[in-house]
Amino acid sequence: ALLSPTCNDTAVEEAADLALRQINADRKEGYILSLYRIFSVREQPQAITGSVFYLILDVVDTECHVLSRKLWKNCAARSAHQTVYGQCRAIIYINQARNIAHLNTYKCILQPVPPRYISTICPDCPVNACPTGPEYLEAAVQSLAKFNEESEQTHYFSVLNVTRASMQWVVGPSYFVEFLIQETSCSKNDTIADISKCKPLSPEVAKIGFCKGSVINSDLENQQFVKISCEIYNLQ
Repeated sequence: ALLSPTCNDTAVEEAADLALRQINADRKEGYILSLYRIFSVREQPQAITGSVFYLILDVVDTECHVLSRKLWKNCAARSAHQTVYGQCRAIIYINQARNIAHLNTYKCILQPVPPRYISTICPDCPVNACPTGPEYLEAAVQSLAKFNEESEQTHYFSVLNVTRASMQWVVGPSYFVEFLIQETSCSKNDTIADISKCKPLSPEVAKIGFCKGSVINSDLENQQFVKISCEIYNLQ
């Protein structure tokens, strides 16, 4: 028989936490999902021991990329106008006595906040844009050049792909990007004219990184202000 425990039951909260951890660990792209609330739950106690939980979880994405492998509770939530909302349906078997938590199946559907809503709550906020636009790739390349120049890594990194992009008019067009980078075969001991010509190292040994960069063009001062921060991951 299916039981209907309350959503704030300790066992249910633990099941939701374990399910979301395993969902995030399984995902290969995008951002780590955080639990917004438990929408519904059914529990099916098993004949000998343990229970199967049928969960519907309301989730939001965070600022951590899935490749960071961080726990969702350790990831900062995005501000309301940047958030991607979604729902995950998950079936998980939990046996506390034997310390087993097995995610049988899951499916998540995500959708960003509609632009018309953003313009209502935050008319001056940067507007989300298509990350594949050439101006955003250019902003990623420009901000990565600063990282390559200043970092203590032994090899140059190149842009793998832009994962999120937005634009805002400040004192000129300003571009904000989040993107993945990959380690190349070009050593920083060599002078490289065009890093895009450097071949990536093989996936077995290459480090991957996640960066947040911005390029702010000031029409008044005829200047560019570039910022970059990156996390580097060893995925082996």
